Amino acid sequence: MTLNVIKTSNLGYPRIGEKREWKKTLEAYWASTISEKTFYKQMKKYRLHYLQTQIDKKVDLIPVGDFSFYDHVLDTATMFGFVPDRFSYSDGPVSLSTYFSMARGSKDTPACEMTKWFDTNYHFIVPELEERKPALVWNKPLEAFLEAKHELNIIGKPVIIGPFTFLKLSKGYEEQKFESQLKNLAQVYIQLLLELADAGAPIVQIDEPYLVMDLSTEEMTLFSNLYNEITKQVPHLDIIIQTYFEAVSHYKEVVNLPVKGIGLDFVSGLNENVTAIKKYGFPKDKLLGIGIIDGRNIWKSNLEENHRFLTELAAYVPIENQILQPSTSLLHVPVSLEHETELEPIIKKALAFCKEKLDELCLLRDVTVDCNDQNKQSLLKYKQSFEALEKSEWRVKQERPLLPTTRPLSFSDRYHLQQQKWDLPLLPTTTIGSFPQTKEIRQTRFKWRKGELSNEAYESHIYSAIEKWIHIQEELALDVLVHGEFERNDMVEFFGEKLAGFTFSKNGWVQSYGSRCVKPPIIFGNVSFIEPMTLKETAYAQSLTNKPVKGMVTGPVTILNWSFVRNDISNQEVAFQIAEAILKEVQVLEANGITMIQVDEPALREGLPLKEEKHQNYLTWAIEAFRMSTSAVKDTTQVHTHMCYSDFNEIINAIKALDADVISIETSRSHAELIQAFETTVYDKGIGLGVYDIHSPRVPKNEEMLSIIERALSVLPANLFWVNPDCGLKTRGETETVAALKNMVTAAKVARTKIAEKQLSN
Repeated sequence: MTLNVIKTSNLGYPRIGEKREWKKTLEAYWASTISEKTFYKQMKKYRLHYLQTQIDKKVDLIPVGDFSFYDHVLDTATMFGFVPDRFSYSDGPVSLSTYFSMARGSKDTPACEMTKWFDTNYHFIVPELEERKPALVWNKPLEAFLEAKHELNIIGKPVIIGPFTFLKLSKGYEEQKFESQLKNLAQVYIQLLLELADAGAPIVQIDEPYLVMDLSTEEMTLFSNLYNEITKQVPHLDIIIQTYFEAVSHYKEVVNLPVKGIGLDFVSGLNENVTAIKKYGFPKDKLLGIGIIDGRNIWKSNLEENHRFLTELAAYVPIENQILQPSTSLLHVPVSLEHETELEPIIKKALAFCKEKLDELCLLRDVTVDCNDQNKQSLLKYKQSFEALEKSEWRVKQERPLLPTTRPLSFSDRYHLQQQKWDLPLLPTTTIGSFPQTKEIRQTRFKWRKGELSNEAYESHIYSAIEKWIHIQEELALDVLVHGEFERNDMVEFFGEKLAGFTFSKNGWVQSYGSRCVKPPIIFGNVSFIEPMTLKETAYAQSLTNKPVKGMVTGPVTILNWSFVRNDISNQEVAFQIAEAILKEVQVLEANGITMIQVDEPALREGLPLKEEKHQNYLTWAIEAFRMSTSAVKDTTQVHTHMCYSDFNEIINAIKALDADVISIETSRSHAELIQAFETTVYDKGIGLGVYDIHSPRVPKNEEMLSIIERALSVLPANLFWVNPDCGLKTRGETETVAALKNMVTAAKVARTKIAEKQLSN
């Protein structure tokens, strides 16, 4: 550590690289175009480069161990030997092939479940504990600490997911055995920390974001006992317990834990954390990690306001006990603005990606330590850089019209009208929307965007792909078709490019899961509809077939949650602006004969606040935004929606309140656990529970899918059940897609036959 009076710390650095070089290396290894030795060599090169960048930025406490080949939760599971039996693991370090099989599955072995990391769009691999007793088979933080020390001569700050959070995010343990499982985990964590201390690590960051959840008094007591034991066994290592995404639930107990420091989120949890500090104070012998730079959005911080806040905070926490840091790991923001040459200057000046946020930390540290005229001038200049956007015409307040949020007829009445119109078989089959985007399609789009291909030539290429896949779907005997979305780069970016109020970075990529990276749009101003966005391709697809083709539109809440959103007005207001624009698109489709329309909301659950007391407010306006975009249609127009990879059980009633005619939800990776929710909650609308996992390259057998269908039909009415994959098929190959869909259609036909036979026997 340096001798700065007040220190800066980073909680985590993006893995993917400025130009997604990490992603490309991963995919090259999976495709067997590079060897395992080359893979390790290149990954080490990236890892050291990221550390050197933070050294150059003069960050005082640099995280090590935050780098991952796929996912940090999966890393933690494999560190302790938590490998499910189906992967044929015995003991010792987990091989790279087993590691990736857990993440992606293999030919005959399903992958581990994947779900959202708290309320973000990052997906983690859910640990499966089964009956395994934890053992430290790989001390990853130690390995990272020694690498940084020997290669770059720095004393890094090892980063570890804490045992309480790790266990809470896992599956395969009985709730009544939580305490004993926690004690078992504590022992391997103690071993890990002792090895770090012996290697000379002075400080370690243990991430315990579960502290911001609604913990009971009993759970908080378990947490306190856990860290009493850890610090008693590891007395010579300074531990900072790091929280983020919200305010902690048991402030008094948390700050009095026997550790060196506590990291709090002063962006998402600002008001509650400040109120708690003012009411209860902060221990004078502890460090406070002040998460003051927004780690989840890309707007510049108002450092002048931040400086005033730190000055006020000094009355409760001495300046020498303050550590300035982002509110979360910077995993959730792009790497650098350096290559963003095409953004409007007024917008670019208001932005800060990862590297720029590290600069913000250091400037804030400098002015806090010495508020001289030069530093004051730097603050003023910094403030002026984003004020121009705040005062621009793009953000002038606008009045919105009142939009209908209720359809004229109830679902039961609409259902009969839609059945008469569509005449679909029992258990109709469909897909979620996208089909494989080949390298050729991506290259064609790239050439078109660069101006190397005419609009006519590009459109011809897209139409050829649509025609090909309409024929494939008909040959597969799917009941409801889609056009394949070949013209779309991303389900949110595509719409953002066609709406007012959005702009786009060139390299603003962030990791979603594994090597899957997304480039969130930037909502900088008022959102509004300009012209039809999806009509041309959808209408062309419909002209090729007599079967219904669904119109595919991304919903307002997902566009909001998967964008970097302006921070001068509420998310609710932005969502309503988007809803108005999406409604106009839906009405355009309907007016042109596309009357089965899917308005996707995969991110609805993702935006749910972590504190239960805040749930209802969010759900109220999120549901209203969806209904604004879908209610002003005819009764015979069938509205579909889709959600993926989240714990939906707690929002089943909200899902019903969307009043969509058909909803499709992920179930295959969670082994149909969602079905349990329908055993206690009556769902009386159309529903498709995804019967196979599209995030894995394996082709499931039709028997596997049939078992999921039959399990679902034990709690859901057959006349309302649809059969579909978990999600869109954009990232899959053509051969595996066709094979999987063929098995899916077979499974649906077998299920129909069984139902018919049962009805005859009765």
